[in-house]
Amino acid sequence: MLAFHKEKLVILAVPKTGTTALHTALQARADMVIKDPPELKHAPVYRYNRFIRPMFERVCGTEMETVAVMREPVSWLGSWYRYRQRPFMQGKPNATHGISFDDFVRAYVKGNKPGFANVGSQAKFLAPQPNGTAITHLFRYEDPDALHSFLEDRLHMKIETRRENESPKMALALSPETEAVLRRKCAEEFDLYDSLS
Repeated sequence: MLAFHKEKLVILAVPKTGTTALHTALQARADMVIKDPPELKHAPVYRYNRFIRPMFERVCGTEMETVAVMREPVSWLGSWYRYRQRPFMQGKPNATHGISFDDFVRAYVKGNKPGFANVGSQAKFLAPQPNGTAITHLFRYEDPDALHSFLEDRLHMKIETRRENESPKMALALSPETEAVLRRKCAEEFDLYDSLS
């Protein structure tokens, strides 16, 4: 998470959406950088609303706008699957070695997810709160130019990012049956992504 007090802007770090690269590019410019522990670096809207927003409003008298990035849901799951394929994950409970991408997604849509498929939800991460706290500016991961243009204009600086924390490259495909189950059981993910222009 990055906060820019003068610009009244907080960037929430949705996992697997390029936030590590964004942190590297902007941390020297930010007024507040939360990069560890992961529970705070990747604080979802509900945690931001409970802990960070009140700090700015009560202490600084500032209402911040929020920025986040969302990745196409199948691509997002593919990134998690590939991330958990890294060599050092071998033998760990969350590793996806020996599991097909189809089986990973089938496990993800279960109510009681096994550890290797328990990767959260972008829709839940970004869900508006009852008090109205919500993401003010939501960008598609697949359109980095729109995000960079917005941030460059708002922060009055040129932004250059390079790929970091990348998952291993591999071709992934879902069977039509598994994709249909994913789209049905996780419709809110696709609906939110499709609502972005």
